[in-house]
Amino acid sequence: MGQQQLLLIVLGVIIVGVAIVAGIALFNAGSEESTKDEIVAQCMNIGANAQQWFKKPKSMAGGENSFVGYAIPTKMRYTTNCGTATTPGYVPSGWAAKQVTITGNPTNYDWNVVCTVTDTIITTVIQ
Repeated sequence: MGQQQLLLIVLGVIIVGVAIVAGIALFNAGSEESTKDEIVAQCMNIGANAQQWFKKPKSMAGGENSFVGYAIPTKMRYTTNCGTATTPGYVPSGWAAKQVTITGNPTNYDWNVVCTVTDTIITTVIQ
């Protein structure tokens, strides 16, 4: 083989290697975005459940215009990307009569989703 052919083979191997590395990086970024979307959606579902509880009268096992005493249903606490059996992934905190804050903690990333729920508004922030 001539030097030109060897150079083309080496160049081809380098291009394929760079393409593989770029593909892996794109896959990982897509995976992280999917996790963010799942946790935000779950926080929104929990927020909607909290609003329902807030609006129910105490005679129907609700909060009667207060978030005090709201507990996240067990089936809503865990997802494949968030939390384990011993540490709830979604933790209600910041209890107040008119507001509750729910935090989603992913298992594989170093950011959190903070969801603030009032009687009419649900807001989410990724920190």
